[in-house]
Amino acid sequence: VQLVESGGGLVQPGGSLTLSCAPSGIIFNIYTMGWYRQAPGKQRELVAAITSGRSTNYADSVKGRFTISRDNAKNMVYLQMNSLKPEDTAVYYCNARLAHMSSGYWGQGTQVTVSS
Repeated sequence: VQLVESGGGLVQPGGSLTLSCAPSGIIFNIYTMGWYRQAPGKQRELVAAITSGRSTNYADSVKGRFTISRDNAKNMVYLQMNSLKPEDTAVYYCNARLAHMSSGYWGQGTQVTVSS
């Protein structure tokens, strides 16, 4: 199983980025896909998740700014991030999980830095 993230980078406050995750080795359309982030000195936290039925949930800190989506035909999951803030700076990780899994599968992470 492999999850490959892309799209991270340096952006100014108020800017936008779109992260992409390309899982392989799983039956993509049955997995709940999530984006997590970990800032230096902090625990990894859930940013957004989307189920196989396309139900979504978001961390309160990103509601209204971030949008998670999935394309089952392309086996891709995306995180559109708008109105970025310096506190969004973190390594963002893609996750694929089924209900019985404690943690699921993880990507290697992509750095997002929000700074002027």
